[in-house]
Parts: sequence; C-alpha cells; structure tokens
Amino acid sequence: MKRSHSSRQWLDRQHKDIYTQQAKKAGFRSRAVYKLIEIQERDRLCKSGMTVVDLGAAPGGWSQVLLQWVGSSGKVIALDILPIEPLEGVDIIEGDFREPSVLEALQDRVGRGGVDVVLSDIAPNFSGIEAVDQARTVYLGELALDFAQHVLKPGGSLLVKCFQGEGFESYLGRLRVLFRSVVVRKPKASRTESREVYLLAKQYGYSTQMRG
Repeated sequence: MKRSHSSRQWLDRQHKDIYTQQAKKAGFRSRAVYKLIEIQERDRLCKSGMTVVDLGAAPGGWSQVLLQWVGSSGKVIALDILPIEPLEGVDIIEGDFREPSVLEALQDRVGRGGVDVVLSDIAPNFSGIEAVDQARTVYLGELALDFAQHVLKPGGSLLVKCFQGEGFESYLGRLRVLFRSVVVRKPKASRTESREVYLLAKQYGYSTQMRG
C-alpha cells in the first residue's frame, strides 16, 4: 500500500532524528526516554528504593530507565491500556486506569506504603483539530492528577505531559493548590515545533496554598 505524504515525512524525520538513533543503539524502546533522563538529571525525581507508577507506559522506554534508578529495593509498575512486552523487574498491568478493577490491582501491588512518584506520558490520538486535541490533552492530565491523588503518599511527586493552550493555566493552578513546588520543563528531546511540555509537581499535600 502506498504511503501518504505525511507518513513519509514522519518516517524521514524518525530516520534522521538523533534521539531515535541513540535510543536504538542503547536498546531503549522509545526516544521519549531521553526526555525523562534530562528531567531526572536536573530534578532528581527518582531515587533508589522508591515505588513509581508509569502511566501510559507502552512501549516501556520510561520503565526501562525507571527500573535502573529505583534499583532492586524499589518498584516500577507500568500501566497501559495497550500491551507492553515483558520487562524483567517491571510489574506490568494492562488496562484502563479509570476502571475500579485496574485501580484495585495497582493498590494490591503497592500495598499500604503508597506511591512515591506517578509519571504520565499519555497523549491522545490527535485528530488535527486543535481545539479538540487540546481539550483531550487537558482531560488526560486531569485523569492523571485524579489517579495520583488516589495513590501518592504525602510528599510524593507527579510528572505529567501537557500541551500549552486552552485549559493549561487552569490545570497548572490546580497542581499548585495540591503540591508545594510546580515547575514547567521542556526537554531538548521534545520536538521544537511541539507545544508539549512536562509539569513536575513535588511534595504532594504540602502546598502553601492548602495551609492558607
């Protein structure tokens, strides 16, 4: 079947992209791993012994490096509605995290200790209609935040992918009510032309706004 012009452009860009090439050489499942690595080097989000949840984890690139950072004393739980090829040391849950049964399965794995970090690299299937796509991304961010509120221990962190546009500032404001520190990160591996950024919220439950 003949490829469309946009498909050819995407393939050409992937072929030339330095992060795609580096990921392939290093054995990572996705170029997106370099976004997380840059954030980790700057903000020290994950440490040895932590329990972390990787939302929208497929194909598993983020979980690969998360496992290295938390070590054998930590725990990585990868969750996605799509299948993920097994990763030794990573606990994989296939399902929609909005479903009570999936949330229960996660809580069973976490136990009473709670989660130190929730990470969400989820993005919608883009329609090409800017207003629709932006609304979907904000909605997914809200879902990730609601999920984090169910599982994060006090002082925990949330890293979530967002796109700047309608609803972004409102979502940012909600994070600032719930967390002590919220910063915006634009990793070098994020494509220059993209409105994609990552919001890093730390110290859940210790917001100065919450203390009044």
